[in-house]
Amino acid sequence: MKEFTIFGSAFMLTGVILGAFGAHALREALGDHGIEIWKTAVLYQFIHGLALIALAQNISQCTARRSRTILAFFAIGILLFSGSLYVLAICKINWVRAIMGPATPVGGLCFILGWLLTIQSLVKIKTK
Repeated sequence: MKEFTIFGSAFMLTGVILGAFGAHALREALGDHGIEIWKTAVLYQFIHGLALIALAQNISQCTARRSRTILAFFAIGILLFSGSLYVLAICKINWVRAIMGPATPVGGLCFILGWLLTIQSLVKIKTK
């Protein structure tokens, strides 16, 4: 699970960088609405980056396949959800926005599935 700890750490690093970049360099260009979208992307990236790190370090009670599935859902969710919001916040090209818009809810669904599998796994472990 070391690779997911690295992914989570990389997401946390880029979350700090992108958060600072949005707060300092993009505020004027994005306006209030764009900054709110940017902040949401950073927040979800942080939450799920931390989840990746914590789960990768403590998920050994699950099967390897289940663990990788959960962690993959979180990693893919960060890329799709936060990544699409970053693009939507800065890009004004309609065809790009049309392509990236649907990625946001798919990323959110990945987060939901990751958390559902986490809960299911913890319940199974608890009842054994």
